[in-house]
Amino acid sequence: MGPVSAIVLFAIVWFMLFLIILPIRIQTQGDLDDVVPGTHAGAPEHHHLGKKALWCTVIAFAIWGAFVAIILSGVISVDDLENWVGRGAPAEASEIDE
Repeated sequence: MGPVSAIVLFAIVWFMLFLIILPIRIQTQGDLDDVVPGTHAGAPEHHHLGKKALWCTVIAFAIWGAFVAIILSGVISVDDLENWVGRGAPAEASEIDE
């Protein structure tokens, strides 16, 4: 695994985890009964975005480290993935001469 691959893998893990963490502990204007006129009651009032980004980075680093360890150790190889998922589209049948 090259450095660019490692960075891309970390970015994918981070963003997927961030989208999972984002709605946790959000307080909306409707929850606090403080709806600003012209806005939706579901608009966030307190989103704790900084804390969520920090926790996301810590957790993503741990998950990314596990992925990198598995990839570099060779426990699961590309051949294993192909055997589990399948080798793609089946080859076209050759035409039979009549």
